Amino acid sequence: MRATGQAMSKTREALAFSLETTPAACGAPPCEEGGPILDLVHLSRQTLGDDTLEAELLGLFDRQAGQFAARLAPALRPGEEKWRADLAHTLKGSARAVGAVAVARAAEAYEAAARADGRDLADRWAGLDAAIADARSAIAQLFDRG
Repeated sequence: MRATGQAMSKTREALAFSLETTPAACGAPPCEEGGPILDLVHLSRQTLGDDTLEAELLGLFDRQAGQFAARLAPALRPGEEKWRADLAHTLKGSARAVGAVAVARAAEAYEAAARADGRDLADRWAGLDAAIADARSAIAQLFDRG
């Protein structure tokens, strides 16, 4: 999955204003509806405008988010709260780095629930799963795969 900087640049403007969260992707507080799925301006700042680096980071995030989603999807079993919170924390940081705003917020809510008592984890997972799906779909659109 290698996108050229030129291919990303062509679609960036077209997608910049259309990549908005939906209520389903938001899940639960503190996620705010209507915010960006991907903040491409933030990503550009992080990479100093290097389109090739942006493409590489988005590709890495796409794969990581898919792997983390697969690990978090099964129902919670006793004693899993800590590693699930740690995984959500890692995902939150990665999402913030690439500008995946909705994923970061949903991961933060999931992490907080896992660190508390795990009771709301199923609800938080639904929001996180939807945010991950939206971000991965947006990345696919950027790479002309969607």
